[in-house]
Amino acid sequence: MADNIVLCGFMGSGKTTVGQALAQKSGRRFFDLDQCIERRQGKTISQIFADEGEQAFRRMETEAARELCSQKGLVIATGGGAVLREENVDILRRNGVIVLLDASLDTLERRLAGVSDRPLLQRADRQEFLRALYAERMPLYRAAAQLCVDANQDPDTVSEQILQKAELFFGKNT
Repeated sequence: MADNIVLCGFMGSGKTTVGQALAQKSGRRFFDLDQCIERRQGKTISQIFADEGEQAFRRMETEAARELCSQKGLVIATGGGAVLREENVDILRRNGVIVLLDASLDTLERRLAGVSDRPLLQRADRQEFLRALYAERMPLYRAAAQLCVDANQDPDTVSEQILQKAELFFGKNT
């Protein structure tokens, strides 16, 4: 089995949904980095942020990335902030390709409307914050990613695009 396919992108870009479809199509195993942390810690990401703070969560994220990337044949959906740390980018690239799920701000706002389980969106100025965070993070996602796909489409179409691009990136053995 070829190396891992690592999905990055802004919250709401479809990393988990696309990742599950991609794993099924490619015969890889799917792992959501945030869910791995939640299982290991026995609490939600929101609880970790509230109890221990963002820096503690980011350390947990790096540990989980290191553990997952010691394996091959995975699809890994990262959290929205995972590739903001250069150390994580290095770990994730060691045994895979990082793919940016590039969704427009309009698409993301629509997908995130009514979502209440995102720690960073628990604020009164949600829309302004979302726009500022998008402007801040998108250049970092683009810098970390080796491949980019249009994530404004349905998950099946996006996963097909990733498979095609990964095939070219890895060679025909994906």
